[in-house]
Amino acid sequence: MNSNDLKPAFDNPVSGSRQSFRLALKAMAEPGLSHELRLVDALDTLAPASYALALTLLDSDTKVWLSPALDTPVIRANLAFHCACPVVEQARNADFALMLASETGVIASLNAGTDRDPDQSCTALIQLDSFEGGVPTVWQGPGIETQRQVCLPVDKAFWQTRQAVSAFPRGIDMFFIAGEQIMALSRSTQVNFQVEN
Repeated sequence: MNSNDLKPAFDNPVSGSRQSFRLALKAMAEPGLSHELRLVDALDTLAPASYALALTLLDSDTKVWLSPALDTPVIRANLAFHCACPVVEQARNADFALMLASETGVIASLNAGTDRDPDQSCTALIQLDSFEGGVPTVWQGPGIETQRQVCLPVDKAFWQTRQAVSAFPRGIDMFFIAGEQIMALSRSTQVNFQVEN
């Protein structure tokens, strides 16, 4: 490990982790709503909010898979130093997967858990350029009063893959990240394409 690769984490590790964890829970309880997570700077190709979530959710007991765009020496060094999380080479073995929107084809190979142990599924952290500009989708389910329209810039193949691995209680929980913004999509949320008039 090159000490020059090491970057700052939370100013206060305890309060930073708590604040980030509360916000992550709030986002997962309110699918489709964006929340600001401004606690750390970007880490190489890892967005600020992605880095904050990694510092909060990853530890020595969580295996993480890094997509090619996020698998850099700087990111590996800092995750090892600050989180002590093992990096796995096969996405199917990961507890958490970090990727860009253009790399989401791997979702089909992530562990979606089982009916008996749905909590063993992988959680995906997906970096986007923004939370706008995509095909309109309608989200329904727990945490959404009636329905919520979301236009994430991912292609239809992404939603089809997500549908294919979702059979509640099995499924992949997801955090979308755009800079310092996060948005969650729980496995219990139903996503449909908006019907145009």
